[in-house]
Amino acid sequence: MTTTIRDIHPHIISTDEVKYPRDPLGGTQSTWSQTRPTSWQQLIEHMDAAGVAKSAIVQASTCYGFDNSYVAEAVAARPDRFSGVFSVNMLTPDAPEKINHWVKQGLTGLRLFTTGSTMPGQSDVLGDPRSFAGWEAARDLGIPVCVQMKPEGLGMLNTLIEKFPTTRIIIDHFMGVPPEGGPPYADAEPLMSVAKHPNIFLKLTIITIRRSYKGQATPESFIGKVVNAFGSNRIAWGSNFPTSEGSLKEILHESQTALAFLPSGDQDNILSNTAKLLYPAL
Repeated sequence: MTTTIRDIHPHIISTDEVKYPRDPLGGTQSTWSQTRPTSWQQLIEHMDAAGVAKSAIVQASTCYGFDNSYVAEAVAARPDRFSGVFSVNMLTPDAPEKINHWVKQGLTGLRLFTTGSTMPGQSDVLGDPRSFAGWEAARDLGIPVCVQMKPEGLGMLNTLIEKFPTTRIIIDHFMGVPPEGGPPYADAEPLMSVAKHPNIFLKLTIITIRRSYKGQATPESFIGKVVNAFGSNRIAWGSNFPTSEGSLKEILHESQTALAFLPSGDQDNILSNTAKLLYPAL
């Protein structure tokens, strides 16, 4: 089992609302960012307590929108522990310029927040031709693009896969598919349908892990099915801390317990190696 745990989905929130004003996407700030704000300094404390070596901090879109300044501050302060994943408005003409700006600030991945707690529907930004210039910029820079989406966005995703076949696309939270119905997991078919594309990667967070214990689902039957389809070398673990309840140590322990059915090499890939492949700075 690996001793180098890499987390590709924690968030950070500053207590300084003057320097880092709230400007959430959708206009409504997420509850977790108000009740469980965690600074980058506190994140390091949690990482040390949990045994997490490095983290790719994901922009808190439900708090800061497209202002990635706080993530950039964290990466600049502790490049030995952090990489950063930023967000931009892909529909504006200056999206390529913004992408280049944040990459120059040391951030190494782009994320598109197209659905979530404060944006419950599936945004059509994925398939909007105005976003293609931003995708071209990400492709040319060689950075991965993480997409938080629902199965309803599959058609748009397929358009992007066809248009940008060399860009590594990371699907957040296993596309949010509901596993509760149990085998054969028909609801997971939209997710499974993109396994044939080698540039598609998955992020396995504690959200999906906890859902894999509900209803008729089990981690072995559900997560195992996805691992068999994609391969563990295309799946990376993300804590979703502090968005999801529990300490980082508790979340990691839950995750390791759920993945214990896998061979050690697959566990190493999910908890470390794939993250390093996607974000080499980790």
